[in-house]
Amino acid sequence: MIRIKRIYERPDPSDGIRILVDRLWPRGTSKAAARIDELRKDLAPTDALRKWFNHEPRKWEEFRLRYRNELDAAGKSEELKELAERARTETVTLVYAARDEARNNAVALKKIIEKLSRPLGKVEQK
Repeated sequence: MIRIKRIYERPDPSDGIRILVDRLWPRGTSKAAARIDELRKDLAPTDALRKWFNHEPRKWEEFRLRYRNELDAAGKSEELKELAERARTETVTLVYAARDEARNNAVALKKIIEKLSRPLGKVEQK
């Protein structure tokens, strides 16, 4: 199972593996309090993409497309497949710092990973 959670929310044992998917460590949060198991800066959007998006809702769909293209161009497909496999047997919580809980890189990344974990032939429904 893949979950997402804002870093400012209290960690919980039900979070399973907590993976921070931001390039920068979030302000005002100690590493001890955050209880992050893995820091995956390499799966975060580039600074250029993050600044372009600027959390503007009208750019969300284009951000998702560009982000996926960045991950593909960086050769992250195998790493994403590995996360999808882990999520089949344990809870993986993607942790992020953005204020917008509906439109952020962790939401986009979760969708990408979920697509990889679907059995072949199953069609995504929007």
